[in-house]
Amino acid sequence: MNTVKISVIVPIFRIEKYLPKCIDSLLNQSFLDFELILVDDGSPDNCPKICDDYAKLDDRIKVVHKKNGGLVSARKEGLKNAQGKYISFVDGDDWVDEFYLDILFKLAEANDADLVVTGRFREFNGKIETVKPNMAGIYNEKELKSLILPNAIYNGEFCAHGISTYVWNKLFKRELLCKILFDVPDEIVMGEDAAITYAYLSISKSLVISRIPLYYYRQRHDSIVKSIENPKTEYYRLGLLMNFLKLKLSQVIDEHNLNKQITYYLYSQILVRSGGMIYDEKGDMIFNPFLNVAPKSKVVVYSSGSFGQHILSTNIKSTFFDIIKWIDLDYHKLNIGKNFVKPISSFNNSEFDYLIIATINPTYYDWIKKELILMGADEKKIVKINTDVNKISKLLSQLGFDADFKFQKN
Repeated sequence: MNTVKISVIVPIFRIEKYLPKCIDSLLNQSFLDFELILVDDGSPDNCPKICDDYAKLDDRIKVVHKKNGGLVSARKEGLKNAQGKYISFVDGDDWVDEFYLDILFKLAEANDADLVVTGRFREFNGKIETVKPNMAGIYNEKELKSLILPNAIYNGEFCAHGISTYVWNKLFKRELLCKILFDVPDEIVMGEDAAITYAYLSISKSLVISRIPLYYYRQRHDSIVKSIENPKTEYYRLGLLMNFLKLKLSQVIDEHNLNKQITYYLYSQILVRSGGMIYDEKGDMIFNPFLNVAPKSKVVVYSSGSFGQHILSTNIKSTFFDIIKWIDLDYHKLNIGKNFVKPISSFNNSEFDYLIIATINPTYYDWIKKELILMGADEKKIVKINTDVNKISKLLSQLGFDADFKFQKN
């Protein structure tokens, strides 16, 4: 008799250093009626052997070896091999709480939920940060359409999601997921999670959001999104994602709201990858999102994450700013050009004109801004990002995105 209630799918590629901890955390679950599907996406390191060795020790493990095809294709392959009523995705460099599956299952069954969302932990250099959803509760089909979906991608604060994009802190019904995942183009390699999560929401009739943190997300320096090498390629990939979202959500969200949500989402993704400043093929700047910041301004950049790294990398080529200091609370040894990350306390008001908090997360932005002000930072020097939707729409059109968010420029 098949007692598999949950199929846990773990896509695997070049993570041999982290994979054993991930697998061990899943095998040590208090919940027993699950299968663990390890999808080796053509990993060139020791991951295939690690998977096979674990499979010999526990018959709940299925190993799928496939040619490298990317994250979406790996998740599809896992779903093809899944038998459970529910699907859970776990990234192979992360790990989960002992009661992860148990709590997910009870939340789903007690509320007959199509989708379960939980809190999470963010691990960074040994530091653990707890992140909890804001809208805990049970939502029926009517509430999904009136409250959740109109704010899922963009909740009114730039650029905050009403529902997090991640698939790994959620539980899906396999029957419904099959209607969505196999439609996601394998070529979507940016925002893969968003393609699944929001499209799945569009066909869900019940949602449960819990604030209990159960999933440990490992923030790695070597997984930082790389800067744009070929803008047209990046825009094409982003266009695939945004057009897919427009197609799937247009049936349940009015056009004006949906366009606004996707516009802000696309803009935020372009900003992070471009380092904020956007240039044309000739190298001329066509958009500066940092309000009031003039050329050659002396700037302090806060954050050594993706956005912060890209600001520094872009500025090496353009020299628009004079970046005099790079700071972060998550201090670690990292340098770009002649700039080394320094502790958050190392700034001095007299040495800079502007301070850029390099994040598109409004909650994080507000929190860091308050901390900087407490340490004496001049609030007037802290930069705001341009969020004028009309100017953003004009920029997207100028870059080559059409009304359906497809990238059209040859």
